[in-house]
Amino acid sequence: MDLASTVQWARAQFALTAMYHWIFVPLTLGLSFLVAFFESIYLSTGNPEWKRLTKFWMTLFGVNFAIGVATGIIMEFEFGTNWSNYSWMVGDIFGAPLAVEGIFAFFLEATFFAVMFFGWERVGKGFHLFSTWMVAVGSNLSALWILIANGWMQFPTGMAFNPDLARFEMRDIWAVILSPVALDKFMHATSSSFVVGSLFVVGVSALFLLQGRHLTMAKRSMAVAAVFGLISSLFVGINGDESAYSVAQRQPMKLAAMEGLYDGAAPAPLVLGGIINPMKNPGDAGSDFLAVVKAPGLLSLLAERKLGAFVPGINDLAFGNPARQIVGAKERIASGRIAVRELASYKEAQARGDVQAAAQSLAGFKTHESDLGYGYLKNPLDAVPPVATTFYSFHLMVVLGTLFPLLFLLVLYHLYQGDIERCPWLNRASFLFLFLGYIASQAGWVLAEVGRQPWAIQNLLPVGVAATPIAAGNVKLTFFIFLTLFTALLIAEIGIMARQIKIGPED
Repeated sequence: MDLASTVQWARAQFALTAMYHWIFVPLTLGLSFLVAFFESIYLSTGNPEWKRLTKFWMTLFGVNFAIGVATGIIMEFEFGTNWSNYSWMVGDIFGAPLAVEGIFAFFLEATFFAVMFFGWERVGKGFHLFSTWMVAVGSNLSALWILIANGWMQFPTGMAFNPDLARFEMRDIWAVILSPVALDKFMHATSSSFVVGSLFVVGVSALFLLQGRHLTMAKRSMAVAAVFGLISSLFVGINGDESAYSVAQRQPMKLAAMEGLYDGAAPAPLVLGGIINPMKNPGDAGSDFLAVVKAPGLLSLLAERKLGAFVPGINDLAFGNPARQIVGAKERIASGRIAVRELASYKEAQARGDVQAAAQSLAGFKTHESDLGYGYLKNPLDAVPPVATTFYSFHLMVVLGTLFPLLFLLVLYHLYQGDIERCPWLNRASFLFLFLGYIASQAGWVLAEVGRQPWAIQNLLPVGVAATPIAAGNVKLTFFIFLTLFTALLIAEIGIMARQIKIGPED
């Protein structure tokens, strides 16, 4: 069995599922709140035009929600099929937030989802509005628990390793729930999803303006979405800075890859834009960039909140920097191999009933336990994530993120001036930005997941160890099955939405 090939196909399949799933999730999170805003305005004004546009956007939300659920369920099953070692070693911790999400948050949104769609003439206006808000809250609570689980993978806390069972077990659920990394990820992912939802509403409304249809409905939808999007965009920027600081403190190798920083510096410059040297490898003398624009000292400020602070680079973290008291992956791999060896000796001593030898091996394991994950890496370069992918996804996300609030400001200005239907250039740009929002959102997740490679659990469990030892052909077959299925679902969603947009809001 070629385990390396199995791992690569398992990673490809999970990436495929996650990226398709994330096409639907941001729109669900953002559009759910916008629908709640629209219905709240309808209830407060009594204007039937607001009810018409609420139903229109609610229909698009429903289509997206249903297909998003299908892709999400498949992704959870993949933990058991392709990542059984991962599920065994950390299922006690990782499974808890997912269970809460399914039992509490998903059932909350699913219960009120039916009332929201089918209860217009069956329940009172107040209860219907309450149901709409519960769907929005439930959708975002689902995201909270899923991101708590993902945040723990990025920054494992509140657990202990059980050497008898060779698995990590939860010790403090509140440390997991209140992890600063998890909370940062939740705030950043949801607020950026609000931006995606706002761009969707603005973009579709702009299409109506370009076609000269449903002008009043389009302008009202644009006004609410642009305000919501502008506020969310500003929050994304603030939270993004805090998230970058968190990465610098807890995942310094990811930060170094984000900036293409090979050699640490004090002060360290912030890369505003550049082209990574594709021939560059850690430890060699080649140039980091083929072309680059930097802002002196700003990376130190971002990473350490001090202009002159030292920021470690990839070489420092891979090979060590004694002058800066940085222990590199090279030293941690040596320590980790001792941990792996002592753990094996402990199990062997237990099996033959040698209590003294077991105690001695366990003590040796405890000394090197923090480096256990590194013991499965072959060399320091294995601890370095794909630099180019991490760098470009980060900078693409940032560049697009700075453009979105400018678009929302322009839309609001021309709405205020009353001439937005006479600005075809702005409406075409608004429709284009609908797709750019999805690109920025996907780039953020590529950064989050590729940037922490090679770890399934940061510093504790490499991806290669987490995979199920099955034949690569089995994973390859299901990869193409899912690729076909997800593509068909995406085409179906686009077709249904396009048809509904063509119809427009019903009278």
